[in-house]
Amino acid sequence: MSAASPAAGRGLPRTVLRLHRPALLAWALFVAGTCGWLVWLTEVAAKDPDMRGLACVGTCDRFYVLVDYPTQMNWAGILIGYAFVGVAAFAGGALIGRELESGTAQLAWTQGITPVRWLAAKLALPAVALTVGSAVLVLVFRWAFAAHPDLLWTQHWDSVYVFAARGPLTAAYALCALAVGTLTALLLGRTLAALGVAAGAMWLLNAVLTYYRPYLWPALRRTGARPVGLPEDSWKLTEGRNAHGYFATYHPPAHYWPLHLTETAIVLAVAALATLLSFRLLKHRTQSPA
Repeated sequence: MSAASPAAGRGLPRTVLRLHRPALLAWALFVAGTCGWLVWLTEVAAKDPDMRGLACVGTCDRFYVLVDYPTQMNWAGILIGYAFVGVAAFAGGALIGRELESGTAQLAWTQGITPVRWLAAKLALPAVALTVGSAVLVLVFRWAFAAHPDLLWTQHWDSVYVFAARGPLTAAYALCALAVGTLTALLLGRTLAALGVAAGAMWLLNAVLTYYRPYLWPALRRTGARPVGLPEDSWKLTEGRNAHGYFATYHPPAHYWPLHLTETAIVLAVAALATLLSFRLLKHRTQSPA
């Protein structure tokens, strides 16, 4: 393999940016559109009596139960929290899988660009875009979430609708999806297969961590001779009665950040491992025999 030329190395980020400009534009539109939606919900919908939805809890059969303020906030949280599925599909398909399947990557490696440098450029620019965009989404969602807490009767801090969208876990899942999608594409070498497997793998990882989320930080326990009352806004895990009286285990609101950051650390560790394996796999496959 020929030595990498400085000119080729300098032009690689520009080439990656030009090649994936539509995806970058789509991500920018997603971030801007979601933020605009949250601003409209906070400044317009939440102040419109017909959009609040409070008067029809449990009795609504009209269409606006699907578009009232708290329901739309739920959808916004889901959209932000699960955007990583689209990232995984993009990384496995368009970013890496398509170039491996079409031979574009192999051609680049013969033009003075080493495979390691090629992969580093492929990952660096999307990683920056995902981190910045996720940070903007989280900041806007946190502002919107705190604006009208009395109207968010369908949301709680432990809800899957808002747990990831309120902190760095959103960016962690996006970066992990980028890494897992890349590794999947390198393993499979097929665009559609890598796209589907990467999205499914990230969905499974999220499902597992969501299931075990209550156990990522030690829960508190209360006991008493009568049914125990829990602090306001607590996340109740179990309650019951035994030979010693009543008991309940729970997470108080103060446990949000320990739970959130622990899951963030796990997801980032998976992302780091997937990235390391991707570079090792690519180096092993392209290394010239001794």
